[in-house]
Amino acid sequence: MIMDRIALILVIIGGINWGSIGIFRFDLVAYLFGGQTSSISRVIYTLVGLAAIWCISLLFRERETSRDNA
Repeated sequence: MIMDRIALILVIIGGINWGSIGIFRFDLVAYLFGGQTSSISRVIYTLVGLAAIWCISLLFRERETSRDNA
């Protein structure tokens, strides 16, 4: 599902950003988009948060197994 991939990409971006904050004390999103309080940064933070909530559903979904017929 495309929504799952988009959410996962956003969560990975958020994780990388939090890692850079934790290790280097550097907020990449704030740096690129004009500070933590800029509108664009807040939209990105919100999208990452919503993506994380969406990814919670991935934990509880049943997975399809792919079978090779060869």
